[in-house]
Amino acid sequence: MAEQGRIAVITGSNRGLGLETGRQLAAKAYRVVLSDLAETPSEEARVVFAALGRPFHYRRLDVSDSANVRDFTAWLTREAGVADVLVNNAGIQGDSGLPEEPEDFKLGTFFAADVETARRTMNVNAFGAFRMIQALAPAMRERNYGRIVNVASGMGQLADMNGGWPSYRMSKTALNALTRIVANELKGTNVLINSVCPGWMRTVMGTQRAPRSVAQGADTVVWLAVLPDGGPNGGFFRDRKPIPW
Repeated sequence: MAEQGRIAVITGSNRGLGLETGRQLAAKAYRVVLSDLAETPSEEARVVFAALGRPFHYRRLDVSDSANVRDFTAWLTREAGVADVLVNNAGIQGDSGLPEEPEDFKLGTFFAADVETARRTMNVNAFGAFRMIQALAPAMRERNYGRIVNVASGMGQLADMNGGWPSYRMSKTALNALTRIVANELKGTNVLINSVCPGWMRTVMGTQRAPRSVAQGADTVVWLAVLPDGGPNGGFFRDRKPIPW
């Protein structure tokens, strides 16, 4: 990774929101590191970055596996030094059904859920970000620069909590709590961490019925990833505006 520019690590970025976030950051001259469960980057990722005329870097990463996160961090340190930006985008839906499909509502209820599903969802969506922040944030603090973006969801808002999809809701609520905890512990440094709700987007998880494009969803993610010094810390945002927790 000899080229110049800040380094942005994005988890869950072989497609969808993660890949679009990488595309937008690369267009701003960031050195983008994509990561996902696949051993190699997707053809879509290759096409996207070829169209930009920008290189990118890819490494397999399973955020639910602590040993794999350590291996990834060692590789990143060898190849690039430290991350300037971390976007915790990797996530799974967990529960069956979608809230936008009323006919499947029974599939997504608390009483139809099981603990193992909740545990697996929490391990990826919340503890995955936990592992990545513990791995990459200390070097950010040492260098007195870092931007961390946790991709959460309005379904994780206690202020507007409803029934259905308990595993997903609980995991995103926990992710929001993690944002506040880390923001408090990094107070006074130039490492800023925030949560974002990208909205319901046309992705594999969101389906093509969603009203928003991935470009619209990625806009606020990228805005938080490139915040100037003194920007917000410990906030929850949608469309670049703060929203209730």
